[in-house]
Amino acid sequence: MKQVCSNLDLRRLTRCVALVVWAGASAWSATAAEAPVPPPSKVGLTARLSDVILAGTELEARPWDDRTLPLVLRIEATYPHGDRWRYDFAYFGLEPGKYSLRDYLRRKDGSSTDDLPPLEVEISGALPTGHVAPHELAATEIPQVGGYRQLMIAATIVWLVGLALILFARRRHQQAQAAAVERPRTLAERLRPMVEEALQGKLAPESRAELERLLLTYWRRRLQLENLKAADAMARLREHEEAGAMLRQLELWLHHPTARESVDLAALLRPYQDLPADQDALQPAAEMAR
Repeated sequence: MKQVCSNLDLRRLTRCVALVVWAGASAWSATAAEAPVPPPSKVGLTARLSDVILAGTELEARPWDDRTLPLVLRIEATYPHGDRWRYDFAYFGLEPGKYSLRDYLRRKDGSSTDDLPPLEVEISGALPTGHVAPHELAATEIPQVGGYRQLMIAATIVWLVGLALILFARRRHQQAQAAAVERPRTLAERLRPMVEEALQGKLAPESRAELERLLLTYWRRRLQLENLKAADAMARLREHEEAGAMLRQLELWLHHPTARESVDLAALLRPYQDLPADQDALQPAAEMAR
C-alpha cells in the first residue's frame, strides 16, 4: 500500500490514510463485538462468559499452580467457528478487582496470546468498604484435647474401681459369714476356750461337765475308739497311760471337791491349750453317755 500511495498526490494520500483508518476501525469493532463484557460478579461466586469468539489457534486455561492468583478460570466448552474458536468461560474471583481473562489463557501450540482482546471482568466484594479482612492464622501449639472429658473419665474410673472394691469386700464378708455359719466348730475350737477359762479359774461349774465330755471325745478320736460303745471306750481309755492319768485327775477335779486341791489343773490342761485345728466336726457329747 505504501508503494501505491507514494506515487499519489496529497489528495490521494489523504484518501489512502482514511481508508487505512477505516479498515483498522472496522477490524477493532469486529473484535470488540466478539468479546462481550460480563456484569460484575461477587467474590467466590462462579460467573460465566459464553460464546466468546477469538481468533488464532485453540486456547486453554493456564493451570492454577500459583495459589496466590486472585482469579480462577476454566474453559467449559470450545467450538470451532470458521477459522476461529468459540469459547464458554467460567471463572470466580478470590479478591475484588478488575482482571483480564487473557492473562489466564494460553495457546495449546505455545504461540503468543498478545493478539487477544483483554476480556476484562470485574469482581466485587461482598464485604462493606473499609472492612478489615481477618488476620492470617498463626501456627500455635495444639492445646490438650478434652481436659474436662479426661477429668470425667478419670473420675468414672475411680468410682468404678471403688465400687468394685466395695462389692468384692462385701462378697468376701458374706462368704466368710456363710462359711462360719455352715462350718461346725471343731473339737479344738470348742475345747481351747474352755481350757483357757479353766486355767484362769473362770470356768463355770455347768461348763466343767462339757469340758470333761470334750476331753473324752478328744481321746476317743485320738485313739480311734469312736466306733466302740461308751463303756468299752472308757475302759480302753483308762488302760491308756496318758489318757488314764488325765481321766483320773479330771475326775478328782470335777467329782471330788475335797481332793480338788491335790490336782494340778495347769499341768492337766496345758497339753490341750494349743490343739491344732481339726476339720472334723465334734461328735455330739451325748455319744459319751451311751
